[in-house]
Amino acid sequence: MKKILCLVAAIALLMSVVSVSVAEEPVVLRMATGYNSAKTGLFFDAETAGEGITLADGKTYHTGDLKPTWVAVQEKLNVIFEDKYQGNSTSKEFDYWKEQLDQVDMISGTAATLSEYGEIGSIVNIGEYLDQMPNFKAYLEANPIVLLSITGNTDTGAIYFSPYFDGVNDIERMPLMRTDWVEKLLNGEGAFAADASKTLAAAVYTPYMPTEGKVEIEVAKADGSAVETIAKDYDAAGNIVAAMNAAGEIDGVTAVNMLRDYIDKAYNGYYGTNRADLFIGQNAAWDADELVALLRCVVANPQTLNGTDTVQGLFSREDNNNQRRVDMFRFAGTLFGVRGLESRQDYLYVDTDNTLKDARSEVATYEALARMRAMAEEGLISTAFLNEEEVKTENYLENDLGFMHYDYNQTQTVYNKTKLDNAAGEKYMAVMVPVARWFDGSDENGVYMRFTESWRSVKTDGWGISVAGINGDEAKLNACLSLIDYAYSDEGMILMSYGPDAFIKEGETFMFNGKEMPVIADATYAELWEKAKGNYTNYARMYLGSTLSFAKSQAFEYQCTHEVGKEGAGHLSTAIGLGVIKHPELAVCENSWYTSVPTVLPTTKEENTQLKDYTQLNSSFDGGKGGNNEFVNIIAKGFIAEGMGDPESAAAYVADTMMDAQYLDIKEGAWEALLDYFTELNK
Repeated sequence: MKKILCLVAAIALLMSVVSVSVAEEPVVLRMATGYNSAKTGLFFDAETAGEGITLADGKTYHTGDLKPTWVAVQEKLNVIFEDKYQGNSTSKEFDYWKEQLDQVDMISGTAATLSEYGEIGSIVNIGEYLDQMPNFKAYLEANPIVLLSITGNTDTGAIYFSPYFDGVNDIERMPLMRTDWVEKLLNGEGAFAADASKTLAAAVYTPYMPTEGKVEIEVAKADGSAVETIAKDYDAAGNIVAAMNAAGEIDGVTAVNMLRDYIDKAYNGYYGTNRADLFIGQNAAWDADELVALLRCVVANPQTLNGTDTVQGLFSREDNNNQRRVDMFRFAGTLFGVRGLESRQDYLYVDTDNTLKDARSEVATYEALARMRAMAEEGLISTAFLNEEEVKTENYLENDLGFMHYDYNQTQTVYNKTKLDNAAGEKYMAVMVPVARWFDGSDENGVYMRFTESWRSVKTDGWGISVAGINGDEAKLNACLSLIDYAYSDEGMILMSYGPDAFIKEGETFMFNGKEMPVIADATYAELWEKAKGNYTNYARMYLGSTLSFAKSQAFEYQCTHEVGKEGAGHLSTAIGLGVIKHPELAVCENSWYTSVPTVLPTTKEENTQLKDYTQLNSSFDGGKGGNNEFVNIIAKGFIAEGMGDPESAAAYVADTMMDAQYLDIKEGAWEALLDYFTELNK
């Protein structure tokens, strides 16, 4: 295959707005589209609208009215939208309509399902009409991995859905901590002292990082101006987990002083008396072992941190919701250098030899989960997570009961305003991605670096055009194509992120990721807090009707991020810009390990049928709200599932009995076909 150097996908998205085709007479489009609930459709539902709701544009909307974004689209394209959306999740919405596709013109669905139904002729191949969609075509040309992610057939170049981006080419999830607690425990002169602390639970977790020698790593300088190299000196300090384990029964005060002493020696005084910066600074360098030591200090010092007898260490956004619980194993991948746990498609990743691997049948995956289970056995993961109790992030933070979780920055750091008392110095913010050993092919023994697989690309759902719905009506087809194309113009991308002009300050812009973007109106910002408690995504979807599909810019969300959230995100952004945090690329890379796996791979009708037959595999690693996920189960309960008694047997059982090996063969064949297709395109 011809070498294609890795390209940064964020450059040159679109040079200018290209006018879109507008019908002479209004065209009715029946829309079975929305985002996972009745509240987040194109039209206002009864609960949101109530007796009538007045928004920042000064207009009053009622149940059944189009939301502002779609009023603007309707006027721009001379179409009339008819509401067919049932308010279901993406997959269930398509299931509702799949036997009656003649009743709808555009429909929400998962990328895989829309491609599958496209292959049997039920969904329009929009790839045939790219010349009629110059904005969309330009976007695909600027973002190679996006094109690969939506190609449904490599023989024809078919594309069966318009992709959705909840931001693109940027970090997605990140570690978040009560940074004021870290400072309280680790900073200052002299020894740590407390009136009371708890005895640590018996040690179960064992060292992941070395116990001797030195490990040199790159960090951003404290002021973010450049990169410098520092060393973790295990000869001088030992491994903190090993030292704590060997010490036997110790209390929280002893644990804190051991960690303080370790930081001073391991980093040769680099952090001075601001030892907390190891975890929370721009120049942070923490790893999994150091985090375990910190978590031990946290859970053993509740009296110091919150004045109670209990502090929870790691937790998830909703400890009884599988859709949020899965973030715990995603974090495990970041902590222990395991690919595939935050994949854009199932649990797949591209290895150094340009072949696909599946984390579900990799021993390293289950070794990482075993380490998370050890943390759980020590009480470092919330008791509610282990018992699936009804506890939410906001309750942990509001009641000073929780220390850390792994999630989205804007929606979680908003609690600094709504749940925490910042006047008392409370602070919940994103911190640096941890150092781990990653096998990216540059060293056969792996390399200690920061890498995040949580990188924004094509999401797993989109909108398709129903063949039976448009039924050969050229005006309907052109209107659907124009809608997709408009959404990828400069003007359309602003509308799909910000809503109409009435919600934006006229003539004011700011620089965001190197591009001038609009500033939201003061009334919009006030309304965001009044109606959605500062949650940009909920506000945009429920009230404006934006960010339901297509390409969402993070610029609006950034303006709605709490100052504490901006601080942490700024550290990460600086580190990414300096190359200190590495990530997948939205292109086909010379080192294939850095190639982001496409969100969809072009499997045939027969292969799709075969993939559905792997029922045990499909049902055992579900990421949905009410689903079952064996990765989550291992963290919460241990290796107790049939055939999965330890890492080796678990990987083998999934590969053989659950038929993951057969699944991977099919996906690998599709990946090879996609690479051949891409090579031909770039000759």
